[in-house]
Amino acid sequence: MSLDLNTKGDGESRRTWLKTAALAGVAAVAGKPVNAVTTLPAALPARRIPIAVSTYSYWHFGKEKYPVEKVIEDAAKLGFDGVEILHRQMENETVPYMNKLKRLAFDNGLSLPLLSIHQSFVQPKAEDRKKDIEHTLRCIDMAVQMGIPAIRMNTGSWRTAKRDANYYKDGKEPPIEGYTDQDAIKWCIDAMGECLVAAEKAGVVLAIENHWGLSSNIDYLLEIYKPLASSPAMGMNVDTGNFVGDPYPQFERLAPYATIVQAKTYYGGGHYYDLDLDYKRIADILRKANFKGYISLEMEGKEDAATAVPKSLKLFREVFS
Repeated sequence: MSLDLNTKGDGESRRTWLKTAALAGVAAVAGKPVNAVTTLPAALPARRIPIAVSTYSYWHFGKEKYPVEKVIEDAAKLGFDGVEILHRQMENETVPYMNKLKRLAFDNGLSLPLLSIHQSFVQPKAEDRKKDIEHTLRCIDMAVQMGIPAIRMNTGSWRTAKRDANYYKDGKEPPIEGYTDQDAIKWCIDAMGECLVAAEKAGVVLAIENHWGLSSNIDYLLEIYKPLASSPAMGMNVDTGNFVGDPYPQFERLAPYATIVQAKTYYGGGHYYDLDLDYKRIADILRKANFKGYISLEMEGKEDAATAVPKSLKLFREVFS
């Protein structure tokens, strides 16, 4: 095979020759002839959605903490892609401990996509909000130390309603006397804005979640999110199990903004409430929204995690693939 590179000496001729030569070389090794034009596969396999597991799936705020290290090791054996770390489940906040978790995940071929923290900006006193801002800033530093790119954020709540079965059905929570929900929305925007300054510098996404309280109202959640969305560090964590009423229309509204999705299962009956979620429908909504991020399992059922977590992973691999 020969080709005069000086004839029609443009870049296209050279690219054609290089491609043909490379294919001919492969064919020569294989002992097969090759045409100058080779048919490529019609379509490549679809990219697999990565699935993580939250350490919370193994520990529902019981008396004894379930070690984060054991979750990482189990996640690797089961075939998860990552582990979401619940801050309150960590043994401590020392650098050696955080480095240990990061190294263990790396050695097991796992990412650490999310650090889930607890804070509330629905607090009338500025000094109380300031404490939770400082807590968030400390957690941003921790995320950087562990190589975690995103932090789960809450709006917070008035804490005027008992967290019983009725609360999880309607999410109703009246404001503290003398204040309104609009006051709380402003506090959240201002506090999140202050945290985002540090998050941008650190390269950490703050993903606000529909996590009860003020965020039970999806309109409120978007009212907080949208003024902050121009920040490269602003994100949204959409939780499939934290909707009041019919979840699917609300999930559909939030899906286009989703940075990460926490997906709940309730094998053995839920610790706080039960839901029978249609994950095929949820997966379809995410596909329509062109979501490509992590799905993070939060198994919130009473069944032992040793059996319920593998069941959940099997379900998610089937519907999200």
